[in-house]
Amino acid sequence: MSIHEPGDGPEHSAVAPATRDQPDPRHDFQLAKDAAFSAFYRATVSSLVGFLVNQGAGVHVAADIAQDTMLSVYERWDTIDHPRAWVHTVASRALVRRIASCEEQPVEQVQEPTSLLSDPDAIAAWEARHDLLPLLRSLPPKQRQALAWALSGFTPGDTAEQLGLKDDAVRGNLRKARRAMAKAIKAREEGQ
Repeated sequence: MSIHEPGDGPEHSAVAPATRDQPDPRHDFQLAKDAAFSAFYRATVSSLVGFLVNQGAGVHVAADIAQDTMLSVYERWDTIDHPRAWVHTVASRALVRRIASCEEQPVEQVQEPTSLLSDPDAIAAWEARHDLLPLLRSLPPKQRQALAWALSGFTPGDTAEQLGLKDDAVRGNLRKARRAMAKAIKAREEGQ
């Protein structure tokens, strides 16, 4: 056991505390960080859930992954240059891991509504309004992924960079996905 003098350890900073006359720059920095993150969260979390749903996630899984991703981005906020791209990349990878794990978690009751997820009837109504979801889910995974990134406003170049893929591969998957979606929509409209 070592003996520390007052002000030696991490719990005792050598910097004098701010007085009422001197503002604490660390406090101001934290307030600015929290305000910036809060604005980013409000502007991004709903579209991130939609992005994950477009990639094939259920709404509850998408909301869980989005929340975990937002916690991660907050913890690293000072070190991330492009937080919107970062959260989409991290969330997409988390979804792939969740799908690959194939763990079932049966529940007797549907989860309680949260601020991200309203009641289950509202979720069903939302899915019904977004009638393209079944068509999206019918696409092969790479095409669905490329289209989900495009629907979230990312260019094929941005998507390729974030996923570590070749630009041509993303463009090809996006082109195939768009063709398949157009063909499915046309077939559905002709059948009505």
